[in-house]
Amino acid sequence: MASSSTKPISTPPFTTTISSSSSSSSRPSTRSSLLSFLRNTTPTPISLKLSPRSRNSFLNSHSSSFRSLSIKNATKTIESAETSRVSKVGGQDADSQETKPTILVSEKLGEAGLELLRSFGDVDCSYDLSQEDLCKKIASCDALIVRSGTKVTRQVFEAAKGKLKVVGRAGVGIDNVDLQAATEFGCLVVNAPTANTVAAAEHGIALLAAMARNVAQADASMKAGQWQRNKYVGVSLVGKTLAVMGFGKVGSEVARRAKGLGMQVIAHDPYAPADRARAIGVELVSFDQAISTADFISLHMPLTPSTEKVFNDDTFAKVKTGVRIINVARGGVIDEDALVRALDSGKVAQAALDVFTEEPPPKDSKLVQHERVTVTPHLGASTKEAQEGVAIEIAEAVVGALQGELAATAVNAPMVPAEVLSELAPYVVLAEKLGRLAVQLVAGGSGIKSAKVVYRSSRDPDDLDTRLLRAMITKGIIEPISDSFINLVNADFTAKQKGLRISEERVVVDTSPEFPIHSIQVQLSNVDSKFGSGVSEGGDISIEGRVKYGKPHLTRVGSFSVDVSLEGNLILCRQVDQPGMIGQVGNILGEQNVNVSFMSVGRTVQRRKAIMAIGVDEEPNQETLKKIGEVPAIEEFVFLKL
Repeated sequence: MASSSTKPISTPPFTTTISSSSSSSSRPSTRSSLLSFLRNTTPTPISLKLSPRSRNSFLNSHSSSFRSLSIKNATKTIESAETSRVSKVGGQDADSQETKPTILVSEKLGEAGLELLRSFGDVDCSYDLSQEDLCKKIASCDALIVRSGTKVTRQVFEAAKGKLKVVGRAGVGIDNVDLQAATEFGCLVVNAPTANTVAAAEHGIALLAAMARNVAQADASMKAGQWQRNKYVGVSLVGKTLAVMGFGKVGSEVARRAKGLGMQVIAHDPYAPADRARAIGVELVSFDQAISTADFISLHMPLTPSTEKVFNDDTFAKVKTGVRIINVARGGVIDEDALVRALDSGKVAQAALDVFTEEPPPKDSKLVQHERVTVTPHLGASTKEAQEGVAIEIAEAVVGALQGELAATAVNAPMVPAEVLSELAPYVVLAEKLGRLAVQLVAGGSGIKSAKVVYRSSRDPDDLDTRLLRAMITKGIIEPISDSFINLVNADFTAKQKGLRISEERVVVDTSPEFPIHSIQVQLSNVDSKFGSGVSEGGDISIEGRVKYGKPHLTRVGSFSVDVSLEGNLILCRQVDQPGMIGQVGNILGEQNVNVSFMSVGRTVQRRKAIMAIGVDEEPNQETLKKIGEVPAIEEFVFLKL
């Protein structure tokens, strides 16, 4: 049996995460400085001029400079980390002859943001560019700023030929930027997620009130020469229950304003801290409780695979008859055809929509033309104040990125040393999948505030850089039900924003030092579990995994040992340990043409309780899952997407 000893990692007093131990000058090459790594591996050196503050910070932490700089493409090097090269050109310092960076602004930006950009570089405002014209211009640009109309495709990054250093999205969504291509070409992508919060909240309240009092319909009626007071009798807001679905920045601001209108406000958000909700008089509830008790439902959730069309026929069947829906978030969270059916049947009384699955929507859209639907053309952030705020926020992020600073709003991953990435690659996949599995075991309504990661390794803790692994676990926990994009740059920052504290512990075990990590365990504390067997003896949701044969495997769920390759989808069943169980469940899946890729059974005591883990290639439908749950010997089960 492997012997073990525990070495906890110290907690910095100013951060919500526990970071790696500081490196030393004797650290192996995998912990060498960014300067050394880039100089030894790249053919095209460039100079990076550091401000005095940044230079001192870098020199004071030379051996841990990965924490200070974000240089993602190994075709660029820092030729000097101390000072920029100074040479005389016509009797002047080279500094005075430096070429300013060129910043292309392809869509309208507030004047305050443009002024900030002009103080730093040469700004080219060229609007309504075709894709061909954009590709021609981009080859001479260091930065590009867009809104939602410009498509920054792989072809754009290819045309830039490595010169483009940063793309700034003036707004939140980045659906129009090819993130994978940006990272491949060493281009940082930043956005401006906070400046339009109040504007979006105000628009949500405006739609809420306008819908309740039929303002748009009455206006159109009067302009058509009619006077129909009896037709457009509305409903009062005082005393009504508003369910805020997504209690982030915008959702919480909507809740504040709705409380001021005399409404009772409840909210659903698995990450919202209960104390923050209570502070403004809001109760956090489960998804089903929120939709079944609300008179009004206001959507503020991100569009992710788990929220796409989450408001569908099944959801509308559960809502209170006569409910009213407001959406100023993302169009794709609503199945628009299902909403039309719900409106026609009277299940949903009215809807007020600012966003749509396709924008602009088709002119003959039944939803847009519906008499009981109020629509606006994605105006959530369209106030003068918000536009100026977004302009300043994105300008500051772009200028900072061009100066070599880390951006808290960076949305794509930085490059790490090739040798470190190569060694940790399979563990990176394992870390993200463990995070995704853990969060899917959490029952709604309780919120996730604390996660602990335990690394078991034969290596000295100081020789194990877990920042990337911690970032991927954070990514796995947060991304499935959030609009955040997590990477090495912003993982700790985003976790802190979400109120999620990530702590780490390293346990030294007697295994082969050839492999950097023996196992990774993820524990979620103070949450309810939808799968009771996933809870450890200590009361935490606990899962553990290893890399075997180069592939990530799940090796423990709660107190049960399993051996599951983390590929495809997964069904976990707690059952009475008796013969024939594998056959029964396999037959149910086979009848529905669901292919089983593997099965594994772990038990604590023979003929008592066992966990059956089933890997499936396809996602079983609800009827199939229902049949599995009806097998008498199965006490509980859960379906997990990997």
